[in-house]
Order: sequence, then C-alpha cells, then structure tokens
Amino acid sequence: MRALLPYLALSGFLAAVMLSFALLARRIRRRGTAGGGLSGALAAYEEAFRTTSHAAHYEIRAQADRRTPTGSPDPLRRRRRRL
Repeated sequence: MRALLPYLALSGFLAAVMLSFALLARRIRRRGTAGGGLSGALAAYEEAFRTTSHAAHYEIRAQADRRTPTGSPDPLRRRRRRL
C-alpha cells in the first residue's frame, strides 16, 4: 500500500488541477472575457511565424469593423428641400 501512495497523491493532484481548469474555463465562457486576449496572442504568433496569415488577420479584422450603411426604415420617405 505504501508503494501506491505517491501514485495516488499524483493522480489526486492532477485531478484537482484539471477540475480547477474546467471551472476556470466555465467562468471565462460565461463572462466572455477570453476573446480579446486569445485573439491578441494568436495574432502575435501569426505575426512571428506566418506573415501571410498575419496580413490576412488584419484584413479580416478591418472587414469586420466596417459598418454597412443603413437606409431609412421607410423607403418612400424622401428628403424635403428647405427654402
């Protein structure tokens, strides 16, 4: 039994670490705080190792930030000239 004690302690520690990671992941998903940090980390990785995908990343971000022009909710409404 004494020979199994280190293995039991190691597996208990590993289970505790995995449980804490699972709880942390659930909290991050619920709050929605992982997006910015993860996006920045991946952009830094791509800038260093994949220059073409880094340029594509900035192009995709620019396309996402653009807003489409919205028209009037009433299509028959026209501008009136002021005299």
